[in-house]
Amino acid sequence: MKSIKRQLAYILTLMLIVAVSCEDLDELNINPNGVDPSTADLNLLMPTIITSVGQNITGLGFGDLAGVMQHTQKDGWSSGHNDYDWNNLSHNWAGWYGILRNNEEMYNKAVEEDYVFHQGVALVMRAYTFGMIADLWGAAPYDDALKAEESSEFFKPKYNDQKYIYTQILADLEEANNLLSGPQSSYSNIEPSQDLLYGGNVSKWRKFSNSLALRYNMRLSAKEPELARSGISNIVSNPEKYPLILSSADDANVAYSGNSPGDSWPSSEAFESDPSSNYMRVKMCATLVDTLLKYEDPRIGVWANKVGIPLKMVPGEQVDRIVGGVREVSSDVVEKFENDFSDDHVKVNFNPEYVGIPAQIISAGFYNMNPSIPQGVYNPHVSQLADMYKESTGPLLVMRLMSAAEVHFILSEAAEYGWGVSNPEEHYAAGIRESFNAWGVGNQFSGYVDRAPYNGLESIITQKWIASWTAAAESWFDYRRTGLPHLRTGVSAKRQALPLRFYYHFDSEISKNTANAEAAIDQLEPTQYKGSDVSNNSAWSKMWLLQGTGKPY
Repeated sequence: MKSIKRQLAYILTLMLIVAVSCEDLDELNINPNGVDPSTADLNLLMPTIITSVGQNITGLGFGDLAGVMQHTQKDGWSSGHNDYDWNNLSHNWAGWYGILRNNEEMYNKAVEEDYVFHQGVALVMRAYTFGMIADLWGAAPYDDALKAEESSEFFKPKYNDQKYIYTQILADLEEANNLLSGPQSSYSNIEPSQDLLYGGNVSKWRKFSNSLALRYNMRLSAKEPELARSGISNIVSNPEKYPLILSSADDANVAYSGNSPGDSWPSSEAFESDPSSNYMRVKMCATLVDTLLKYEDPRIGVWANKVGIPLKMVPGEQVDRIVGGVREVSSDVVEKFENDFSDDHVKVNFNPEYVGIPAQIISAGFYNMNPSIPQGVYNPHVSQLADMYKESTGPLLVMRLMSAAEVHFILSEAAEYGWGVSNPEEHYAAGIRESFNAWGVGNQFSGYVDRAPYNGLESIITQKWIASWTAAAESWFDYRRTGLPHLRTGVSAKRQALPLRFYYHFDSEISKNTANAEAAIDQLEPTQYKGSDVSNNSAWSKMWLLQGTGKPY
């Protein structure tokens, strides 16, 4: 956890630096009231780059992708979150390329001034950011990106294919590992307060780089299994050369400072006057809640509140009353409610502690006999998120870029495949343990694996999915390549299958770079769920990474 001093430094830095994220790759916009990134000190660029990546990751993992992966559901203003009601105006990559422009300035300055630590950090952040673009959209500008100032020929950058981008990411991470392999004392110009991720600790950045390489090798496992096997085996066979994040103490987390809406947890109520706030709209999804209850998982008490007023079935007719803080209802009252919302095919949930909203139901705002007016208000009969998610900042309210839990689950999966790693059960258990440690319930780990025993790939991906709470993008990427966990859509979903990618944005990407965008769209492979989409540019089209794999459908 970063110190208050470091958080204050972060705020001051954000006041000085321009985060460039224009809607067009053609030009570089400079805020006349800010500092030109090209003239800014590279130590002032670093916190902006780190926090911008972290905010984007949390925005996805606590936002729409948490809905896709059935961690949460909204009971108001829910269509994009619950039902993946996306189109070619829903998501764009302008912010990601804005980060890359700032990062390129930092890298170039570091090379020019021979600051090796900053070169390594910039390569890690470049790999992370380009990786997310390729993960979310598929083919994208890479070689020609970030060059608009060099020549007009780069105003409409060509798209590189997804495989090429991944191989370049792995090359960058290999170089970063080499650059970050020296003793701490050998590096110069490190300002710990400006490194909001690791406080200038070179060895931790090195672990982050190699762990990210592990992630991207596994990302390729379904499409290029030999390439993935070779890459993973190379890393795990030489732990001295390729140290990894294996303890939650080294997790790549960034703290929020909580001084404004832009640097606070996304559901903070500190700057929110609307009673139908984001905190009130977001509820736990039944898919996750039921899994946590099945395993008697203590993390549920960290992430969610117990229901405010439990429901209890009692004998009689027309009974509907509150007795001792419990709402007692008779079977005829329950039956009428279920009949009124029969299109959802769900039953009233009488669990006295934790209740989630089923995925993609029409009546999310009314679910479980909610007596309140729907559309994002308090529902006493379902679990609200834990109170900490009302706050702007806190020890567990962090931007989670990568964790020891994820690394152990990757190693467990690699061991399952026989890719140079032994003891898949040990890494499986270690992944759960480190997730428990990260969420402050490490003292409750004993006995958990007996309730959730190792059972091959499905158990690995299920626990990895649970551990990705508030960082659900990674579980979406795992789902696409494995088909796990076995998630089913509900009646209100736009299509009866989970989406596979983001649409290329019409205004930002297609209309301004038409020929190159359309060439990339032509390479997408539509599935039976493409529906009414007029081209292959569909959230239900397969990018190169999934074509020919039979996954996830």
